[in-house]
Amino acid sequence: MKMTKISVCIATYNGGKYIKEQLVSILGQIGVDDEVIVSDDGSSDATLSIIKSLDDDRIKLVDGPHLGSPTRNFENALRHAVGDIVFLADQDDVWLENKVAVCMKHLQVCDCVVSDAIVTDVNLRTTHDSFFGLNNTKEGLLYNLLIKNGYLGCCMAFKRKVLGKALPFPDKTPMHDIWIGNVAAFYFKLTFIPDRLIYFRRHDHNSSSTARKSTYGFYDRLMFRLHICQGLVGAMGGH
Repeated sequence: MKMTKISVCIATYNGGKYIKEQLVSILGQIGVDDEVIVSDDGSSDATLSIIKSLDDDRIKLVDGPHLGSPTRNFENALRHAVGDIVFLADQDDVWLENKVAVCMKHLQVCDCVVSDAIVTDVNLRTTHDSFFGLNNTKEGLLYNLLIKNGYLGCCMAFKRKVLGKALPFPDKTPMHDIWIGNVAAFYFKLTFIPDRLIYFRRHDHNSSSTARKSTYGFYDRLMFRLHICQGLVGAMGGH
């Protein structure tokens, strides 16, 4: 019987302060044949040397697009993934030890899973016991597309067929996780689960716009939704 291969995709940029703790939390719960794709977008700190010091063959370090865009950096990581199941991870969080097992269980009956998270400060002190509660995250394609996005990338795992539909990202994709979540909900079966599976470290440099208070005006948010809708319609015949 064919073994299921996992790819964990991380986009890094000057993440030396936290990257080791995150990678250790991931490597401890994936198999010997799984992989962690790290796309680095030109870090000038110790990120690369810290990653290499772990000396783990499962870590595949690839050169990022050098565009200063977390979205395009994640897309680059995803293009290198070969796994049957793909997990997204941020460079500054920490996975709880049951994350992979819980997500894999739910992926037996759905195509994409979005889990809850414990929200912390930069020192991993809990500031809120539920990101879902803090964000007012709810189920529903239209709710997440039109009212309040709940697709937090660092809490997402999905099957390869979702990735096949999501790549390449449309030119005006607002964020990688918003796009992938909407693709999964629109074309496949997406499920939100209440399990809190990561320590979600919040600070001023979180990559996902879902992670922080929006600085965009009404018009910008409206255009984001329009671009996503256009992308979803375009993907109908694209794959």
